[in-house]
Amino acid sequence: MELAARIAQVIIPVFFIVAVGFFYGRRAAPDLTSFNRIVLDVLAPALVYSALAAKEFRLGDHAVLLLGGALLILASGAIGWLLARATHTQPRTLVPVVMFNNCGNMGLPLALLAFGPENFGAAVALFSISNLIHFSLGARITSAHARTRDLLLSPLMIATALGFASAASGVRPPDALFTGLKIMGEAMLPLMLFALGVRLTALRRQDVPRGLLGAFARPAVGLAIALPLAWALGLAGASRGQLILFGSLPPAVMQFLLAERYRQEPEKVAAMILLGNALAVLFVPLALALSLQQRQ
Repeated sequence: MELAARIAQVIIPVFFIVAVGFFYGRRAAPDLTSFNRIVLDVLAPALVYSALAAKEFRLGDHAVLLLGGALLILASGAIGWLLARATHTQPRTLVPVVMFNNCGNMGLPLALLAFGPENFGAAVALFSISNLIHFSLGARITSAHARTRDLLLSPLMIATALGFASAASGVRPPDALFTGLKIMGEAMLPLMLFALGVRLTALRRQDVPRGLLGAFARPAVGLAIALPLAWALGLAGASRGQLILFGSLPPAVMQFLLAERYRQEPEKVAAMILLGNALAVLFVPLALALSLQQRQ
């Protein structure tokens, strides 16, 4: 009962905000174009930098977790490729969906509620590693014509590089400016959940069959890899829990933007992502049960 109560305390606030966004989206049908640009160019860089450069975040303490996150992404891609071959699905469509999870919109708020502010920097570091691989290798998998240089020079990637540099050197802005960055970044967490709810309004009944493969494969493959990988790397406590939660997350919303940009079956990718995020209500509680049980 205690474990169930802890899981409820984590998932109810997250899915409540998603539900508010969903019902608002059904009623108002807002255009998120400008919002997405603000998140990617301003709020997300502020969040990433302020979390990585925080005095309490020590990069060396999380090196093994970050290695685990990178290995999980790459192993998921390898299994995604085998799955694409077995199901006669285009690898450029399925593989990135299986590789990259929604560790921003859903992963960061869940990690904050499940593991506390003291471990939030590690979740942001996983988010940053995922973005780095997504904007380089992931973009090239999606399209042979992807200009990786442009993606890696985005404000989010520059903030990631500066954040890791500050974490390694201890050099950071004055406290007054740093506090402003932190407040601005923290505003992104509920806004991303709200936006995810709005996006779910685009899911249609006819999208379900073509979206099922990626929707189930992403969290199922991730969990299947995360559990033995956490054991092999000797992760314990919050680090073990974070890797398990990271593995269970649904497909990354960002992948739809890349699929649309490079015309790589964007309708099918959108169906996989939207259905996968809707099914998070099944996989996330399972992952939290495994994660939080490890901390008892």
